[in-house]
Amino acid sequence: MKYTKKEILDLIKGGLIISCQALPGEPLYVEEKSIMYLMARAAKRAGAKCIRTNSVRDVREIKAETGLPVIGLIKQVYEGYEPYITPTMKEVDELVEAEADIIATDCTLRKRGDGLMAGEWITEIRRRYGDILLMADISTYEEGVNAWKAGVDFVGTTLSGYTSYSRQQDGPDLELVRTLSQTVDIPVIGEGKVHYPGQAVEMLDAGAYAVVVGGAITRPLEIAQRFMAAVENREQS
Repeated sequence: MKYTKKEILDLIKGGLIISCQALPGEPLYVEEKSIMYLMARAAKRAGAKCIRTNSVRDVREIKAETGLPVIGLIKQVYEGYEPYITPTMKEVDELVEAEADIIATDCTLRKRGDGLMAGEWITEIRRRYGDILLMADISTYEEGVNAWKAGVDFVGTTLSGYTSYSRQQDGPDLELVRTLSQTVDIPVIGEGKVHYPGQAVEMLDAGAYAVVVGGAITRPLEIAQRFMAAVENREQS
C-alpha cells in the first residue's frame, strides 16, 4: 500500500515515528536477512504510526510486516561527498522502486560530490520524480529554510549536532524545532538525540509536527552503554 500525503499527515500528527535501523558492525545487523521488521512490529504494537528505516530491503520488509507508511533512506558514503543519507540519484531511484512513502535525503549545505547545492539537488529529484514525498534532513535553521524554499514536503532536524557547524548538545535541538516551525509552512519533524520520553514531548511542545525516536528504542547496544556509563560514573564518584 502506498499512502497519500494527506493520509500520512493525518497519521503522524502529534505522534511518534520510530526509526528502526541497523548498520553493518552493529549487533542487530544480520547480513543474510534483516531483523528490523521485528523492531517495526514492536513499534507498531506500541502505537507508532510511521517507521523510518535504512536500506531497500528494510523498506520492503517493514512495509510488508506493518502496513505503516515508511520513511526510507539509504546511508552510503562516497568519496568527495560529505552527505551520506541518500546522497545520489542512485539511492533515490532504489527507494522509489522499493515504494518508500517518503524519501529522506541530506539537505545540509555541506560539500556534495556532484557539485550541486542542496536546493539544486532537490530540484534534480523533483525533475525526475515530481510527485514523491521528500524529507530534508538538516542541521541548522538556514538549511531548513533553504530546503523548504526548494520544495521539500517535510523538514527534519535529524542532523543537528552531527555537522561541525551546527549546535552541539547532548539533547534534542528544541530551539531549531521552535524557530523552524514558526517560519516554514510544512511539517517540521523533530529528530536527533531524543533519549527520553519527556524530550519527545518537549519536541512536540516546541512545535514539531511529529517526533522521530531511534536509538533510544531500537539500538540495544546504545541503550546498554547509557546505563553502563551511569553506573560507572556512580562508582567513580
